[in-house]
Amino acid sequence: MYYKFNGFTQKLVGAAASAAYTPQGLKPLVSTESPALIFGTPTKLASDSPAAVSYLSKNKVPDLQKLFQKADGVPVHLKRGIPDQLLYRTTMALTIGGTIYCLIALYKASQPKSRK
Repeated sequence: MYYKFNGFTQKLVGAAASAAYTPQGLKPLVSTESPALIFGTPTKLASDSPAAVSYLSKNKVPDLQKLFQKADGVPVHLKRGIPDQLLYRTTMALTIGGTIYCLIALYKASQPKSRK
């Protein structure tokens, strides 16, 4: 009897000789011909549509790429001005405050309780 590893049950199971000699993931060569088209209809371009969709707006990606790739010495996470600076400083303040709070909690936990 031949055995092979079942990936679903994670156990050895009985198998036919051909399945046992074909390791999992390795299959015999398949033909390299492309399969027949299922949806062979021509596609419609967005510019061919009669009316533009109302929720689409101007593409901002090229403008943002120019902004972020400008060599002005400012880090990428601060390039958009005041909102980025506020977010960065708030994050740093919360991080430092949390670190101090954890150190104080560790210090208090390491001190033995006094018995009166």
